[in-house]
Amino acid sequence: MSWQEKNRVSLRKEFVLQAEKSDANMAELCRRYEISRKTGYKWLNRYQQGESLADQSKCPRNSPKQLSKELIREVIELREKYPYWGARKIQAILSRKGMIDLPAKSSIHKILKKYGYIKDEKATNHHYQRFEHEAPNHLWQMDFKGHFAYEKGRCFPLTILDDHSRFSLALQACLNEQGETVKPILIEVFRRYGLPERINVDNGNPWGSLYECARYTTFSKWLIRTGVKVSYSRPAHPQTNGKEERFHRTLKLELLNANYFRSLEEIQQKFNDWRTIYNLERPHEGIDMQVPAERYKPSYRPYPEVLPPIEYSDDSLIKKVDCRGRIHINARQIFVGMPFAKEPLGIRHQGHSDIIELYYCHQKLGEVDLNLTRKNTLINLYSKRITEFM
Repeated sequence: MSWQEKNRVSLRKEFVLQAEKSDANMAELCRRYEISRKTGYKWLNRYQQGESLADQSKCPRNSPKQLSKELIREVIELREKYPYWGARKIQAILSRKGMIDLPAKSSIHKILKKYGYIKDEKATNHHYQRFEHEAPNHLWQMDFKGHFAYEKGRCFPLTILDDHSRFSLALQACLNEQGETVKPILIEVFRRYGLPERINVDNGNPWGSLYECARYTTFSKWLIRTGVKVSYSRPAHPQTNGKEERFHRTLKLELLNANYFRSLEEIQQKFNDWRTIYNLERPHEGIDMQVPAERYKPSYRPYPEVLPPIEYSDDSLIKKVDCRGRIHINARQIFVGMPFAKEPLGIRHQGHSDIIELYYCHQKLGEVDLNLTRKNTLINLYSKRITEFM
C-alpha cells in the first residue's frame, strides 16, 4: 500500500472515531473531511462491522494461563512493528484487539526480556501530577521542533497538539519558521478541525518575540483576528508547553533518530505515517492508555473564510493606533506594538479607577495605571518601562 493510500485510511479512521460520538454532527464532519454523507455512513458502517478499517485479533478467545506460543508470537510481532513500545502499550493493544484472558504487563515484559528486546529492567511506576484542560479544543499547543539536517538542507518540523486528548493536529515538514510558511498550514488545520479557544506558543518566530517591548507579531495578530486567544509561555520555561515537549521527544526517539532523509517530501511521508500511528494506534499513558483519536473531537467553531469586522462593547472607548504603534490617551502615549499600527483598540476603565485595559478584538493586551505615570511620557504596555517623551 502506498503512503498516499495509508494516509487516506488514517483519515477515514479519524472520521469514524469522530462520527461514533453521540453528539457528532455527520453533515459537518462530512463537509470537513470533503466527502458525501453517503460515503461517510458507508465508512462508519464498515468500521462498526469490523470490516477493513478494524484489525481482527489473531489470538484465541480462550487462552490458557501459561504463555502460549500464539501469545508470544503476538507480543513479538507487536514489538517488531513498534520497536519503542513497552509492555504497558503492548497490553493495551492486545486488549483493544479483543483478547479476553489478557496477560499481565509483567508477563509481557518477561517475553520482551527473554527474547532480547529489553536489556535492563527499568522502574516505570512514577507518579506525576498532570494538568489537562477538561475538553478538546480548549487549548492547543503549537511549536517548532528543533531543526535537523537532511540531504538537501534543513527541516523545521511544525507541531500542533490538543492539550486534552494529545491528538496531533499537525506534523508538517517546513523549510523555515516564517509566518508565510505557517499560515496556510494552520488554515488547513482550522478548516478540518475548527478553531480552538486558545493556542499557547513560545516566544520565538513567527508568533512571539524575546524582546520585552514587543510581545505580539503580525502572525499572532492574525490569530487573534480569526477568533483565537493567544497565550505565551514564560521565557526559558519550555515546560509551559510540556505536552509539546514530550511529543517532540517521542518523535525524535521513534522516528528522527532511526532515519536518514533525502528530501522534504520523504520527511513528510514519514511524518504522515508516524502521525497516523501516534493518533490512531499508540496507547498514551497520560490518557489512561487510550489513543488520542478516542478522546478528540473537532471544534464546533468553523474557520472564518472572511474575517469579521472588529467590534467592541458600547462601554469601550475606541482608539486608533498610529503608524508608530502608539495610542494617545490623557496626554500620555502608550506603545502597543507595530503589528497593531492603524488598527482600532478598545479601551475600558476598571470601575471608577484610572486603570485602563487595552483590547484588540477579544484579546486583552494589558493594562496601565494612569495615576502612576506622568503626562508627556511614553509608556510601554508590556515592559512597564516609562521614558520621558521629548
